[in-house]
Parts: sequence; structure tokens; C-alpha cells
Amino acid sequence: MDSIEKNYILIGRASDIENYWERKLFRFFEMLPAFLCWGTLFSVIIFSIFRPVWVSLFIIFFVTFWLLRIIYLTFYLWIGVGRMRKHEKIDWLAKIEKLPVENYKVPVKSWKDIYHLIVFPMYKEPIKIVQDSFNALLASDFPKEQMIVVLAIEESAGEDAQNMAEMIEKEYGNKFLKFYITRHPQGLPGEIPGKGSNETWALKKTKEFIIDKLAVPYENIIVSSFDIDTVVFPKYFSCLTYYYLTVNNPSRTSFQPIPLFINNIWQVPLFSRLFSFSTTFWQTMNQERPESLITFSSHSMSFKALVDVGFRQVCVVSDDSRIYWQCFFFYDGKYEVKPIFYPISMDANAAQSFLKTLVNVYKQQRRWAYGAGDISYFLFCAFRDKKTPLLKKLVKGAELIEGHWSWAMAPLLIFFLGWLPLLLGGEYFSQTLLSYNLPRVTSMILTFAMTGLIVSAYFSIVLLPPKPLKYGRLKYVALLIQWLLLPIMMIFFSSFPAIDAQTRLMFGKYLGFWPTEKFRK
Repeated sequence: MDSIEKNYILIGRASDIENYWERKLFRFFEMLPAFLCWGTLFSVIIFSIFRPVWVSLFIIFFVTFWLLRIIYLTFYLWIGVGRMRKHEKIDWLAKIEKLPVENYKVPVKSWKDIYHLIVFPMYKEPIKIVQDSFNALLASDFPKEQMIVVLAIEESAGEDAQNMAEMIEKEYGNKFLKFYITRHPQGLPGEIPGKGSNETWALKKTKEFIIDKLAVPYENIIVSSFDIDTVVFPKYFSCLTYYYLTVNNPSRTSFQPIPLFINNIWQVPLFSRLFSFSTTFWQTMNQERPESLITFSSHSMSFKALVDVGFRQVCVVSDDSRIYWQCFFFYDGKYEVKPIFYPISMDANAAQSFLKTLVNVYKQQRRWAYGAGDISYFLFCAFRDKKTPLLKKLVKGAELIEGHWSWAMAPLLIFFLGWLPLLLGGEYFSQTLLSYNLPRVTSMILTFAMTGLIVSAYFSIVLLPPKPLKYGRLKYVALLIQWLLLPIMMIFFSSFPAIDAQTRLMFGKYLGFWPTEKFRK
């Protein structure tokens, strides 16, 4: 941290700030997302009583806007999946070998001077999940002598985790250039126990005991931050290396693959499948909008950038997105996320019972929605930062705020609150032509929007892994019909968790990191 001039990029929450007025400003920014959401809810209710015409027109405009947005995003989904299929067929290793050295954007003499540092933070996951992830590394086409693999365990996980790590080391330790186990101490001051703090501890130790001793230039190292259930597809590292060698400024770029939550997709309940595919589709759409892309879940970046910004914050829950914003402000807005149209796969949310899975899906969505804390971080850093262009900060800030507001409000406005003018508008409004046509117009628009569900249902079948023999063909029918439940699911498992997370931020009831349970039958 001593090497960082912009110490404010390491702020996690308001209590980290010493200056009274700056602390109050950050606290106000923390409350802003919930103010906007609750303000929207109360405004719709109040105006439905006193100005039902206004609300009706707003609802028609909003639903129309989302119809156009669905068409726009569905088009991107179609293109994104097509690009992913093309990327899977490319021989990336051959492309690297044919790439002239003068075209490299990294100062190396050969692609064999590029090293991959792969970090797997582990808590209490079953050994089968860990083995599958390591087996995928071995099955990849990139040379293993250019891989440094770190298994980062938690001290709080007890001796079972230590024993499992030793079993993994015994089985895989001699397969890579280096294999390193780190043990993240419990109860370090200023930390939130979780993936971010565990990974930061692991990378600092790896830098000290491996990287610096090997004397590998930091810009020659690509760090891949993986969840423990991440299964890389065979050409991921060769594809990533090609992008790293050819992107304009690799040390100021994160690389985002397409996440497929399909490792256990045949085993999970329908609502878990819906959100697994919805998340995949949303990320695939965003691949086509790189100006709006932010790092999510498993991703890769330059080790040099990670060292420059002081590693990941150890006191935040949404560390995967926060590391992007740290880099964005450290480099005065000159940092980007490069979409890699190549997949990796992870587990869909699953537990040992239907009810437990239901609860876990809610908690996972709430943890992701807690990324609304990035709004206060962004606004405060934008206030402190004087070098990033103002227009760029305004555009990024507006996208960030609108994204979290829509996450919480859009399903409610589209599927529920549009009926309030009819219920609360009074006798006079109920006799108007607008009152008569409001449900008909919105229903017609939502019917057109069903095309988005049809496309989503189609791609959910296309992206499925091979069907286990124990499932019959009727399983495919169930996979298609489940999409009809999406509107209800979006209210209870998108809007509600987002409002929950933002309200907790508003009252300073900060969430800790909740590790998603990993379960496979």
C-alpha cells in the first residue's frame, strides 16, 4: 500500500475514511441505491393515487423501453453464442505459434515467456469438485511448465481442508511448474473472510516465495482468479495467451470469458437452472458491449496491474467487480475489460434439499446484488479523482447506477406495479379510456417480449452438456417449460434480493461474504 499514491482506491466502506466530511459523503453514497429504489416504489404508489394518468403513461413507456431492450440484448445473445462456438473451434495454440514476435504487445521474445498464475480459493468444498477443476487444467492444451497453480485454503476450514490440500498436492503437485498451498489466517484485522481476502493473502505469499524468486517480470504473468468449481475448457489458456499478446495494452486489461453454470445443471431444481442460464446469457450479451463490461466471477488479468493497485480489497464482498474499479481509477480511467468469447464452466447453485437450494439461490443473488456497494465506491473515487475524463466518469457512473436500479426495480415495474393505477386510481380514472387500454397495451407489449424467452429457451438447450442416461427425453420438455416461470422468479429471486442488499447498505447493516455451497449428486 505504501507504493500506491491513490490510497482512496483501497477504501472498502465509510468507516475506513478518517476525514469526517468525506466519511459522511461516502455514507450518503452507500445509501443512494436504496433511496432510489424505495423512492421509486413510494412514488409509484403515491402517484397511482393522485396522478394515475402519469403513472399509466410511465408504465407504458417503461414496458416499451424494455421490449426494445430485450430485442437489442437478444440480438447480442445470438451473436455472442455464435462467436463462442467459433472460438471453441479455433486452434489457438497454432495461432500463437504463427504470430510474429513483432506483433506482440508484451516485451517478450517468445510466447513461452508468458506464465499463467492460477488461483483456486477453497473453503469446504468436496474433493471431487476440486479434482475436476485440476483435471481440467491438465487436459488443457497449454504447456503445464508455464503454469503456477495456487490452492488457497482457509484456516477457518480446519484440518479437513489442510488434509484435502495435501491430497491434491500429492496427486497434482508435480504436474506444473510450481504448485503452492497457502493457508489464509483467521481473524486478520480489517478483513472480511471470503474469496477476496483469501486470494489476496495467497497472491502476496506467492509473489514473495515464488514469483520474486523466479525473477519473472510481472507483465509476463497472467493471473486467473477462479472459483474452486471452475472447469476450464481445453483451449482456454492458449486463447487467453493469444489475447494477452495481441491486445493493445495487456497490463491495463482484464480478460473476461463466458461463464457457463452447467457442471451440475442436470441435477439442480428448475429455479436454479433458470438463474444459471440467465446469468450466462446476461454475461454473453455484455461480451458484445465491452464498454459496459465489468469483471465477473472467474476472470484473468495482468499480475503487474494487480501489484500496482495493491491487490484485491480484503474488506469487500463483491471483490470480482471491485478489482476492476480499483484498476479503473488507479490508471485514470485507462483500463478496460476485454471479452473473450471462450467458455469456462462452473456449478449451478445446488444443495442437498429443494428448500435449502431455494434459500441458497436467494443468498447468492443477494450477494451478487450487494455489488451495489460499488456505487458508493465509484462515486467517492470519482469525486477524489482529478485525472479521469469527466465524461467517462459520468457515463460509467450512470451505467452502474442504472444497472443496480433496474436489477431491483425492473421486474416489479413490468410484472406487478403496472396494475397499481387500476387499483388505486379511483372511480374517475377507472372510467377513462386509458384505464381500459392500460392492461391491454402492456399485455400486448409483454407478449412480444416473449420472443426473448423463446430465444433463451432455445439457447438453454443448445448449451447443455450431454444428458445423463437416467434422464428421458421429457426432461427437455421440462427445460423449455421452465422459462414460463421466469417473470415470477425474477420478482422473488432478483428484485427482492437486490432490494434486501441495498436496504442493508442504507442502514449500514453490512453483509459478510457468503460462500456458495457446492453440491453434486
